[in-house]
Amino acid sequence: MAQALSSGDRVPLIALLDQSGVERRSDQLQGKALVLFFYPKDDTPGCTMEACAFRDSYADLQALGAEVWGVSGDDQASHQRFAQRHNLPYPLLVDRGNQLRKAFGVPSVLGLLPGRVTYVIDQGGVIRHVFNNLLDGPAHRREALECLKRLQGA
Repeated sequence: MAQALSSGDRVPLIALLDQSGVERRSDQLQGKALVLFFYPKDDTPGCTMEACAFRDSYADLQALGAEVWGVSGDDQASHQRFAQRHNLPYPLLVDRGNQLRKAFGVPSVLGLLPGRVTYVIDQGGVIRHVFNNLLDGPAHRREALECLKRLQGA
């Protein structure tokens, strides 16, 4: 696994398919910030709370100039069910083999459970905030909102 990326680091190119089979590329964000959250698994209690927290604040995050992408190692069909079941308005990226997770250096817990880490990435592709907390999924949304507000000087 690569060394964990941290605030101030430039992110690698992100180019993965989402739950609908659409390729999402970080180089096509057209000047928007990106909230990229890695979560362990679709439809688990903590991941559902986190995904729904981002859903409930999606309009606020967009108003702050950001897109939101969720990432896990689940397959496209699982992501599609998860997104439909919870009316998620943002893409869930399919990271089979956890290649993107490894590129970001997202740690696992006890070497078994994929970690829960959120990155706030500015329009230039530089990480401005990293939040790593496995147990409090909704806190990831709060952290992202606060960081985006600081970036806008709000």
